[in-house]
Amino acid sequence: MKINILTIFPTMFKGPLTESLINKALKKNILKINLIDIRSFSKDKHKKVDDRPFGGGSGMVMKPEPLYDAIKSAGVKKKNRFYKNPYAKPYVIYMSPQGKTLNNNVIEDIIKFKYLVLICGHYEGIDERIINYIDEEISIGDYVLTGGEIPAMVLIDSIARMLPGVIKEESSVRNDSFYNNLLDYPNYTRPAVFKGYKVPEVLLSGNHKKISEWRQREAYIRTKERRPDLLKNKKQN
Repeated sequence: MKINILTIFPTMFKGPLTESLINKALKKNILKINLIDIRSFSKDKHKKVDDRPFGGGSGMVMKPEPLYDAIKSAGVKKKNRFYKNPYAKPYVIYMSPQGKTLNNNVIEDIIKFKYLVLICGHYEGIDERIINYIDEEISIGDYVLTGGEIPAMVLIDSIARMLPGVIKEESSVRNDSFYNNLLDYPNYTRPAVFKGYKVPEVLLSGNHKKISEWRQREAYIRTKERRPDLLKNKKQN
């Protein structure tokens, strides 16, 4: 998968892209990431990319011209008719608090695309006319951050771990929280006794069938206690 990130702060991505599983995915060429500085497309001598909103009000708005040129540089065409395979087209995502809330189902849809373009907004948002060149708006929660860079990092991290070859054991991904509208079951490792707290006997039994049943049961109990809303979604699905 190839990801182009449109941002006014490209250096923010240095740490997250050079560590952990994302770095591993980049080294294996499973994931390719390119940073595009939106300011480089500004025709203003001070490289400004924002201006006051029409109609007045507080804050600033990201100008359409630099954003449009940055999107165009990422190979985006307005009409989808240029692509026989819809998943081959650059899929443009705007990280926005007004977008669809990111969850596991959204990620599974996104990883079908071979090429993503992520727009990191700032200020009071982007000029509304740029929405004509965006396929989807995504939010990471009902709160507002200073910009779209951190949400973009969250999205990339959640995508990377689901790409084949990034995580060695595929079952590890399948058993994660939210994969089947269930939270993860409790996990234990050595020592078998810690500060008087013991590992459940079933996990030491070697009986894989009973262990599997225990984990499934515990995952359901934990979900019912902590996130009963997920069980409602499970029934609807």
